[in-house]
Amino acid sequence: ASASGRMCHLGWLGVATLCLGTLWAVPAKDRREEEKPKAELTLHGNLDLSNYDLTSDNYGDILDLSNYEELYDYGDLVPKIEVGTLAPRPKDPKTLPELGETTAGTPKLQPPSSAGPVPAVPIPGQGEFWLPSCLLCLCLGTSVYCDDADLEQIPALPPDTAYLYARFNHIGAVRAHDFSGLEKLKHIDLSSNSIRWADADAFRLLPSLQELLLPENRLTALPELPRSLVRLDARHNRIPSAGLRPEAFGELKQLQFLHLSDNQLDFIPVPLPESLRSLHLQNNNIQTMHEDTFCDSRDHGQIRRALEDIRLDGNPINLGLFPNAFFCLPRLPTGRFS
Repeated sequence: ASASGRMCHLGWLGVATLCLGTLWAVPAKDRREEEKPKAELTLHGNLDLSNYDLTSDNYGDILDLSNYEELYDYGDLVPKIEVGTLAPRPKDPKTLPELGETTAGTPKLQPPSSAGPVPAVPIPGQGEFWLPSCLLCLCLGTSVYCDDADLEQIPALPPDTAYLYARFNHIGAVRAHDFSGLEKLKHIDLSSNSIRWADADAFRLLPSLQELLLPENRLTALPELPRSLVRLDARHNRIPSAGLRPEAFGELKQLQFLHLSDNQLDFIPVPLPESLRSLHLQNNNIQTMHEDTFCDSRDHGQIRRALEDIRLDGNPINLGLFPNAFFCLPRLPTGRFS
């Protein structure tokens, strides 16, 4: 019996030895692969996958990522990032301008200590001298806009100015030097100011002037006008016939529009150039006219086709008393004929 017991014990010992040998014969790599599922089950133990119906509504309920960083130890895989408040300065600090502090504590750029004061920036093509005028007004190309700018006099203008708009100001006079040297000036609009007088040479020396607009001022006389003028508008002033130079418009061979309504004229200014197309003299004090005012009484074949717009309404004159004064006109003047 003892021999039989010893044989059984040795048999169990052999079986155990065989099992241990088989266990240790498994490579370490295979053992790690066998242990990995168990580790993953332990690692994701906080995930409830019993009902994995993932939608946009239950995404936050199914996946609890509150301790996501604790599940994995990244070690040295993630580089350390130090966050500062200022960028590092360059090796050579002279490559950047220094920072100064304003009264409010906000940093501002300052020029290097070797730099002088910042010069005024001139307007392109006009020069530094004209900068104040173009700050007061608006300069766009060759046009200067000074409307409603509280001006009491005409400002110095850029030398290439072609169009000036200075309406609705308080300008009281036009001086001879206001437009000196402005050879390209074509259009002047001084409507609705307080102009009482203008120097005799205020406009005469402007070789390119075509349009002169002076309505709604306080003029009592007109200065000498340039021969290049095409349009003159001096409505709503206080100009009497004595305020016009003798034959003031006779030499203006390019004049097409002459508007002098709402003044104090006593007669129609003659001679009128053949180029005239529109003559507005309504609301004056004109009481009479000469037969040669519009037509040459000695040339009954004359026709003034251009002069189609004559307004004499609002005057005390009876146009019916001067039938021979209109035979050369394509249309009768507007006014009272009885």
